[in-house]
Amino acid sequence: MIHKNTLVFTPFTHAHTIDAVRIWNSASHTDYTINERLLCYNAIPATDEVIEGRVAIRDREVVGFVWACAITNEPPSKLGWVSAIAVHPSVQRQGIGSALLTWAEDWLKEKGCKRIRIGGNLRPFLPGLPYAMRDHGVFFTKRGYESPPGQPYEYDVARSLKDYRPIYSKPAYVDQSPMQSGEEHLLLDFLHREYPGRWEFEAREFVRNGGRAADFLLLRIHGQVQGFCRLTLPDSERPIERFYPQRLPPLWGQFGPLGLSKAVRGQGLGGYLIDAVAVHMQSLGVDGCIIDWTSLVDFYSKFGFKIYNQYISLSKMIEKN
Repeated sequence: MIHKNTLVFTPFTHAHTIDAVRIWNSASHTDYTINERLLCYNAIPATDEVIEGRVAIRDREVVGFVWACAITNEPPSKLGWVSAIAVHPSVQRQGIGSALLTWAEDWLKEKGCKRIRIGGNLRPFLPGLPYAMRDHGVFFTKRGYESPPGQPYEYDVARSLKDYRPIYSKPAYVDQSPMQSGEEHLLLDFLHREYPGRWEFEAREFVRNGGRAADFLLLRIHGQVQGFCRLTLPDSERPIERFYPQRLPPLWGQFGPLGLSKAVRGQGLGGYLIDAVAVHMQSLGVDGCIIDWTSLVDFYSKFGFKIYNQYISLSKMIEKN
């Protein structure tokens, strides 16, 4: 016999997808609702990544879930992530969220992680806790999570491209164009040289997953790749829903990360690259455009981008027992 209010925890499986979307959307702010496409995309582990989750079931109904992510290469990463956690509002403040978070922390400890971040993983739902949900921050701060004192916030900035006008003139020695199929090695060589780390890793995953070459714009100087920018459109390899563009006019688009080689920085080419990307996306019919997960709000404001979303960075150090 199953007693009323029986609560059990069980591993997350694909069969829980619809329930997880329902719970997230019930518990989240309306600006951050998700769909099955985004959840299923985020469930695919990257190279050397492991993703594990748990669901809370009360009276045979899924009422909460959590996902944790860790990198298992050698040496293993010291950073782990709680990429998603949500409890249905009807059963909040009953210890379910605490139990799910404790499970995630224990699992990450077993994987050798020393620091846990809320959000911001390789395929993130969010870079951190949305400022619009800042009241929920008490749940995390009571459990030891803190914001970095120097940079407690991350931002998405956005604008309409319908009336976009470039600021920078095109230098005669510069050319920019979408990457062509077969040129992926040029991008990867550039990133390995100039931006080893997450940006290079994500580009390699993009190529491994068969991403469309034209979703990267390459900036060339005298024929050599000296800059890049990644684009996301509604039919791109990663879901445009990842950037929560619902409040913007469609057609939606996103760009970033972007960067220049050390050899050409300080020449105004960063501004020109932003202009070039915005005009290119404008030519594709993009209206509502997002630059996500940045702290460079003042810099992008020069191009008419304004704060669209604000996130609170939260993490804590843990020690293995």
